[in-house]
Amino acid sequence: MTEAADIASYIAQVGARARAASRAMAGAPTAAKNDALVATAAAIRRESAALRAANELDLVAARAAGHDAAFVDRLALNAAGIEAMAAGLDQIAMLPDPIGEISELRPRPSGIQVGRMRVALGVIGIIYESRPNVTIDAAGLCIKSGNATILRGGSEAINSNRALAELVREGLRSAALPQDAVQLIATTDRAAVGALITSPQFVDVIVPRGGKSLIERIARESKVPMIKHLDGICHVYIDDDADVAKAISIADNAKTQRYAPCNTMETLLVARGMAAAVLPELGRIYAAKNVELRGDEASCKLLAAAGLPCVPATEDDWRTEYLAPILAVRIVDGIDAAIEHINTYGSQHTDAIVTEHHSRAMRFLREVDSASVMVNASTRFADGFEYGLGAEIGISTDKLHARGPVGLEGLTSMKYVVFGSGQIRN
Repeated sequence: MTEAADIASYIAQVGARARAASRAMAGAPTAAKNDALVATAAAIRRESAALRAANELDLVAARAAGHDAAFVDRLALNAAGIEAMAAGLDQIAMLPDPIGEISELRPRPSGIQVGRMRVALGVIGIIYESRPNVTIDAAGLCIKSGNATILRGGSEAINSNRALAELVREGLRSAALPQDAVQLIATTDRAAVGALITSPQFVDVIVPRGGKSLIERIARESKVPMIKHLDGICHVYIDDDADVAKAISIADNAKTQRYAPCNTMETLLVARGMAAAVLPELGRIYAAKNVELRGDEASCKLLAAAGLPCVPATEDDWRTEYLAPILAVRIVDGIDAAIEHINTYGSQHTDAIVTEHHSRAMRFLREVDSASVMVNASTRFADGFEYGLGAEIGISTDKLHARGPVGLEGLTSMKYVVFGSGQIRN
């Protein structure tokens, strides 16, 4: 048997086990699912030191391979990150169980009642790269939403992912749920991705989380429907009627709280009438934090006059997700120009306006075509945990089925249910 055939056979075995487990999970009691989540959270806290040791193996390998600081940051699990994973599971356990919920029940002239019931999707394949916390976020959401999941993490996080997946399986066993409801692909061979995304007989939906090349490959090759997450080219627009203190605080936080996440601001847009009030002060803050500014002619001129560095921006800078201490800056004539820029260069992820002008805020909410649109808040809030979803499986930039942070409801579907009392159709 060839190596490719071996991998195809392996994925088929994993898929068959996941399909069987999905049927059990679809009807699993809420209490059992919650018990599994709480037990997994307890196991994560108990094994914090072992998880950090496993993660250190991945970090050493990543540094040796020459990966940059942003990559290593996404890969790292510190004590706070481990506690956040456990807390996320506890929060998911406390959320209402969406499965079996009936809505829109209404009587028809025939006497029947027609409604819609929320049901699990089935088997969800999740393909992700360097973030090991995805193992827990994805597993937790799939368990609570009654799905089985096949996880294919990146080779750079294999030690961390194996350790985390084993704790999830421990939690499932303790709650008498099938441990095959969460399976981690054991091989790091990329052929496993190809086998997984071309197995619609086993997998109902694929959720890719990773770089642009991964998303493009899966979009091109997959025979399974996708919930995809593309670039996070996020903007903050500081309007003419912004509160200066709010604007400076939000623009600082949106860029510098963390550089690697997809909800970090990559382009700052400033209304011309507000530029002199906020850009020099922001320039000083960014300079102190070693953030490189790439600006249009007007912003560079204003910053230079304040003795602050600014590199002339290119057309590509408006389309770049840096995931690094680099920020594109542009002075615009007003809200019309800001919306036009965002809808032209953005990735439909997350964009924010800072303004005290209500009608402009509402225009921005209506007209910016992104999955999350914010008023007077940092883009860093675009996150399943912050939105009260417990965790997220990704941030969808699609418009069908799920959009924005994908939590429990995003991992379910609806079917029609009909209640009758003996009616027959004439």
